[in-house]
Amino acid sequence: RPKEGLNTTNNDRYLRRWWECDLNYTKFDALSSAEAASSGATWFACQKGGSYRKWFGNNEYVVNWRGDGEEIKATVIARYGSASKRVVNEHLYFKEGITWSSISSSALSMRHVPSGQIFETKGNMCFFETEVELFKGLAFCNTCIVNPLIKCVSPTLDFHAGPVGKLPIAAGVDEEVISIAKNAVVIGTADWNAYERSWGFQYFPLLTASFGSMQSLESSYSAWITQNRETIAKLISLEEENNRLFIDAYGLADELTPEVPIEQITLTLNPAYRYGIKNTEEERNIRFRENTMEELVSSAVGCMMGRYSLDEPGLIYANSGNEGFDLLVEQGAYKVFPADDDGIIPLTDKEWFADDAANRLVEFISVAWDRDHLEENLSFLAANLSPKKGEDSRDTIRRYLCDKFYKDHMQTYKKRPIYWLFSSGKQKAFQCLVYLHRYNESTLARMRTEYVIPLTAKLSSHIEKLENDKGASGSAAEIKKLEKEIKNLHKQQTELTEFDEKLKHYADMRIPLDLDDGVKVNYGKFGDLLSDVKAIHGKAV
Repeated sequence: RPKEGLNTTNNDRYLRRWWECDLNYTKFDALSSAEAASSGATWFACQKGGSYRKWFGNNEYVVNWRGDGEEIKATVIARYGSASKRVVNEHLYFKEGITWSSISSSALSMRHVPSGQIFETKGNMCFFETEVELFKGLAFCNTCIVNPLIKCVSPTLDFHAGPVGKLPIAAGVDEEVISIAKNAVVIGTADWNAYERSWGFQYFPLLTASFGSMQSLESSYSAWITQNRETIAKLISLEEENNRLFIDAYGLADELTPEVPIEQITLTLNPAYRYGIKNTEEERNIRFRENTMEELVSSAVGCMMGRYSLDEPGLIYANSGNEGFDLLVEQGAYKVFPADDDGIIPLTDKEWFADDAANRLVEFISVAWDRDHLEENLSFLAANLSPKKGEDSRDTIRRYLCDKFYKDHMQTYKKRPIYWLFSSGKQKAFQCLVYLHRYNESTLARMRTEYVIPLTAKLSSHIEKLENDKGASGSAAEIKKLEKEIKNLHKQQTELTEFDEKLKHYADMRIPLDLDDGVKVNYGKFGDLLSDVKAIHGKAV
């Protein structure tokens, strides 16, 4: 029973990436409309299609279904005269099923959807009378048979409910393919939850992987890669057996082969799927290692901000306005690696502050792995963050955080970042990350008093020191080098003064955020204090 999903008529208003919202008002597992309505939540998990991926995943959206969808229904009624014009198949909301992307340039791919989610027009769903039928349908739809069949019933490769509903499922293979589908869903779920984009994220995999008695970052990475290869091989075996069973059931042994190319094993931990196969295997593996180190840095920043913790698995804090955060600290949620006390993390090209991102990342590595291996671990991390010739590991890490971290963060969080980059401008005199969920009306004032004003004084003192060094130097080369550095610092000083004036203006306004409005709207409230305003808000402010 393939069914078309909800049409909100205004996705900008009613749909959000799940990480934008206040966790206190978000529910991912409502088992019925009655439970959803009584929960007091605003945001509920919502299927919305997504990229080519089989078995499980693409779970990124939530929809405003507060009060049984009262706002959406009111909007639809006002426009069309009846809620049923766009709020379709409501009786199937929150039920278990399988979903796919109705619009795709690739092949059809089906994913298991546990109970608790609404489905939207781009993420239609199929429903079944029994669990046996559900997993058999899922197994069938992820075989090599389906796309040739789709071409028979819909030559335009239309993946909407009508053509999908016409696909004929063969009889007689129930028990074997159900086991295959369930095992494949387990693998797909674990892979999806291994990354921050999942609301089921527990720990970054490297933090739980180890190899022998060595507790180094490199040995953890090696252990994880070994596990990944085994996982990929297992899923290849499952999918090829699934193909074989259905090929035999349809009598298509002369037409099709059960082999599954590695790039069609849709796991994020599979470099061939993640990057494609245009490059060599070695090049893919290098890129995967570099991306993994970037993801480790992101996980560490999450622990700095208090979003995650080394003490407990999963999402620890994602409320709003910093409310309830101090209580978590009192309860010992961040004992192993303390979270930042204000959710403001400086990103600076020099060590102006003891609690800047670079220093805190070094602290994180020293706690997460054996401290005796710290220098070795920093070297391995830095070697995979595009080091420059002559840089030591700490310099590479600091430069990555200043210059590239936010670009990677923007990509990971689909231009809906949760750590916001406040920047003084092109000279990068001052930059800092602020955790969206911990921002409150006093955050900007604290940014000024704790960081910007002290940095102004530090810059002046450093310039004075360099002037003295220049006067005492007898080397023409050294004098020239000092003059260049002094010139750059004067530029930063001018930029910082201008930034401080703007920061004071916005700090005095004590700007509140409403997380229900989403990142796009809230990001535009701070003028040009923030980086990448046009990319996120849609226009320069």
